[in-house]
Amino acid sequence: MAPTEESAAAMPAPPPPPHFVIVPLVAQGHTIPMVDLARLLAERGARASLVTTPLNGARLRGAVEQAARTKLSLEIVELPLPTDTDDGLPPGIENMDMVTDNGHFLLLFNAVQRLAGPLEAYLRALAQRPSCIISDWCNAWTAGVARSLGVPRLFFHGPSCFYSLCDLNGIDHGLHELLTAAADDGQERFVVPGMPVHVEVTKATAPGFFNSPGWETLRTECVEAMRTADGAVVNSFVDLEGQFVSCYEAALGKPVWTLGPLCLSNRDVEAMASRGDTSSPGCRQLQSVVTAWLDAKDTDSVVFVSFGSLAQKLPKQLFEVGHGLEDSGRPFLWVVKEAEASAAPEVEEWLAALEARTAGRGLVVRGWAPQLAILSHQAVGGFVTHCGWNSLLESVAHGVPVVTWPHFGDQFLNERLAVDVLGVGVPVGVTAPVMVFDDENVAVARGDIVRAVSALMGDGEEADERRRKAKEYGEKAHVAMEKGGSSYENLTQLIESFRQSGGKKSDVWGEPGPILSGDFKICVANGESLLWSWSAWKIYVDYLYSVSVLISDKQIKVFLRKTTTFTTSH
Repeated sequence: MAPTEESAAAMPAPPPPPHFVIVPLVAQGHTIPMVDLARLLAERGARASLVTTPLNGARLRGAVEQAARTKLSLEIVELPLPTDTDDGLPPGIENMDMVTDNGHFLLLFNAVQRLAGPLEAYLRALAQRPSCIISDWCNAWTAGVARSLGVPRLFFHGPSCFYSLCDLNGIDHGLHELLTAAADDGQERFVVPGMPVHVEVTKATAPGFFNSPGWETLRTECVEAMRTADGAVVNSFVDLEGQFVSCYEAALGKPVWTLGPLCLSNRDVEAMASRGDTSSPGCRQLQSVVTAWLDAKDTDSVVFVSFGSLAQKLPKQLFEVGHGLEDSGRPFLWVVKEAEASAAPEVEEWLAALEARTAGRGLVVRGWAPQLAILSHQAVGGFVTHCGWNSLLESVAHGVPVVTWPHFGDQFLNERLAVDVLGVGVPVGVTAPVMVFDDENVAVARGDIVRAVSALMGDGEEADERRRKAKEYGEKAHVAMEKGGSSYENLTQLIESFRQSGGKKSDVWGEPGPILSGDFKICVANGESLLWSWSAWKIYVDYLYSVSVLISDKQIKVFLRKTTTFTTSH
């Protein structure tokens, strides 16, 4: 019997979709995968809100407009940086790639922390409390916002699980204290404890963000925010880092969701062409030029060279890179930042001369380039990379082996993963980090470039094995993101874990105060059975407890304790 108007009116409205509030760090390498994550959540029926500043919001407009065309629930929330303080940060700087002095990085971090109040005010004004906040590991200030609102919080850690495990084990097993006391000559080597594989580091290449003088407070805050989070989201996949994922989850004592490679979340050609573009209105034209050039090259013949959004080469080092590519005899596509090309008049003159000498074999792209589209082209057979995790994972996801040239941060351990563990990389030979604007000396000579490129692109058993492994990981990456794949299913579990944790401001969900402190009441609407996944709250029970609970009563009080047991009462 069809329902009458009266009975239809009496039927309860369907529950709203889970609402995820995504708070990326104001840096391109951190923002891009979190935009991918937001779109993935929206594609799977959730609501996703990206929180950033107006300038960064303008950069993301294209991604949000594309989502709107396909009727996805993806929005940008723009919160202006406070301007009522004189903290020394030059006006207009809202992203790490806009910083021109190393001293301004910490100032930008401090400025972003002052968004805590505006974010909390925005969230309190919503008709319904969000289901979950997912914030960058570096955005420790979101921990207080989540705690005040009683909203679950996950942290998104940009590096590999391999790096994250090294860092966490270093913290938990005293490695950082040993490194602090060590000499600065870079000669002494240390074994990272608690790793399933042997990992050695020097003081210069050891894990740990914000280890430089002046950054201690921020690092302490980030580690504490990691400890108090309800879980972690990682841009990786089980078939790539399975052993490190399980060890990281055990060391962290809370769930870790591997959802990557997030770069494979959108196969739209236009989206691939514009992904990560910060301003260029001519990205389609550039994409056409690059594609036409690559189409004329043999399969796996081209060396792609790009060093991310932050690392900059001063003229002397830039010239060595160019000479090395020229001397290698291989076709190459080299991305040179606008700031590098305009650093001195002789740089542009030199680049023009290089292009003339290598016409037809080399292509120099100034500024931004469609990296994902380039790596997915069949002509690209190798990638000279700075080992930022996004770039390394994008290369692996498309079956392209790499020459590793780490600069700072997590990149040296990402190199160890690529070279020693995965077997898809050739090191260029750097042993010490350089800050973004301190690369005054030549760290890598042209001969180093020739040697590494020749080893990567040449013949022989080792080169063939690297290519085979890269292709195999690329195939597994695509499987992970497809329906039934590990990352696809992990996203399903993540969404279901938080489907019931949002609610009206008057609901019992998330009264202000510590998450799940004291008794926690679960309300089941209309007496319907509800399958509640405990994965979001495993920190509050035993880590290994992963059984879901079937709730059939209208109300059940659940007493959660940080022990291996829990009790229920009707």
